[in-house]
Amino acid sequence: MKKLSLILSFNVALLMLVGCAGNSNEKSIADSSGNSSVIETTEDGKLEESDTENANDKTSGESDSDSASESNNAPDKEDKNTLPQYSSEQIEYARVWLQLGPNQELDELNVRHISAGEPLNPDDATSGSYPEDVIQLAGARLVDGSITYSGNGDGTINVYNVPLRWDGNYPAGESFYADIIENTKLVSIDTGNDEEIIKLIEVQK
Repeated sequence: MKKLSLILSFNVALLMLVGCAGNSNEKSIADSSGNSSVIETTEDGKLEESDTENANDKTSGESDSDSASESNNAPDKEDKNTLPQYSSEQIEYARVWLQLGPNQELDELNVRHISAGEPLNPDDATSGSYPEDVIQLAGARLVDGSITYSGNGDGTINVYNVPLRWDGNYPAGESFYADIIENTKLVSIDTGNDEEIIKLIEVQK
């Protein structure tokens, strides 16, 4: 009878030990699973944070690039906007003189408009007349020279070979003046340097 009691007690103790071990394993597995979830969550958070940082870096880079591009383009805009305050006529007169004027160191640049039909030489009765409206540019002194021309509206002008003041024996004859009118020189005018253009505009009269 004693043996039977010992055997039963031993079996009960063994079952209790097995039960405790099972609970311990389940708790360990649960703890491990919980830790794994925490690790996965942390890793996902890091990945999302990394993606956000990369997106911000890209946006910042594009913004810096745009700012640099605008900064680089700024001088070009300034260069192109140095003359708009002046009229197209003022700019034209300055460009013509800058390219063809005998003397660039002028105290003043006089601009005279001559209408079509006016004589080339008012002091000669045999003088021919201008077939078109012309512009006469001249300095304040005879030594500064002069330019008489008509514009074609395409960046070219027709230059008339006439002096600021006529000297000689008159009448010179109609053929003399006809030759001047028929042999104007076609010249293409350059845009020139803006600083030089402005200097000539400022002395126009």
